[in-house]
Amino acid sequence: MDRFAELKAFCLVASNGGFSAAARQLNVATSSVTRLVDALEARIGAPLLNRSTRSITLTDSGRGYFEQATQILAALDEADDAASGRDAEPTGVLRITAPVTLANRYIAPLLPQLAQKYPKLELDMRLSDAMVNMVDEAIDVAIRIGNPERQPNLIARKLAGHKRYICASPDYLAKHGTPGTPDELANHNCLLFSYGAGRASWRLRNADLATEVEVRGSISVNNAEMLRQAAVGGLGMVMLAAWLIQADLDSGRLVAVLSDYQVNPGEMDVGIYAVYPANRRGATKIQVFTDMLAVALEGSSGPEAETKPAPHW
Repeated sequence: MDRFAELKAFCLVASNGGFSAAARQLNVATSSVTRLVDALEARIGAPLLNRSTRSITLTDSGRGYFEQATQILAALDEADDAASGRDAEPTGVLRITAPVTLANRYIAPLLPQLAQKYPKLELDMRLSDAMVNMVDEAIDVAIRIGNPERQPNLIARKLAGHKRYICASPDYLAKHGTPGTPDELANHNCLLFSYGAGRASWRLRNADLATEVEVRGSISVNNAEMLRQAAVGGLGMVMLAAWLIQADLDSGRLVAVLSDYQVNPGEMDVGIYAVYPANRRGATKIQVFTDMLAVALEGSSGPEAETKPAPHW
């Protein structure tokens, strides 16, 4: 039996979570896909899928096999594109995952431009503030905030910095005062990004002092845009990234406090990254999307952000 057909059928079943969806993509009967996957498992001598009436999931062996198989299929596609000259224009599906607020703020405005410039490119976006598994979801490129863990099979391209501010609305500061030292934050209602509730610690440093302050607040939520709106509405102090609030700072809707202090010091190479499989480094559709997003993010880290070349690892 055709090993390539087995690989493709298995990867489509794994990425779509079912045999029927894979069969529709291949335009064959579901029974044909089942036979291909059964033959693959028999040849390998190990189960790759956990099958139940409700779901299809990868076994431990299947997870590793799926990761390598998708890389093999992607490499073959890229080789075909390069040989035929199709790599000059991005085509096919680009599967993207990104945080919800960042995607709404910076990726959504790019959609008309992408559609006009690259009409053969299809976007499949999975927006989530949780960490999406790139293998399980067959993701081509993940937009991540922070400092992604180094992995030998992944490339991380830094698109922008992630400078953070502590700020509040002018009305809040007029009513409650402006903190002059980090310790005074403990006396304010602090709006918290959290999966729990009630308290958190904010770390700051200036030339003479590094401090960590336990803060409390009336609102705890795991969505940055909601925190931004609460702060603009005068409900408290907030710590947010420049890419989200720079326009509010420029317009005066929010005012930065403790400007002599660095917020969350010691975070090396923290930023907004595009993460994608190492074997897809030269993929045209990944390149054009990440290039366009990098341009959109220019200046998003605030006027004081460092302007260093965006590194890869």
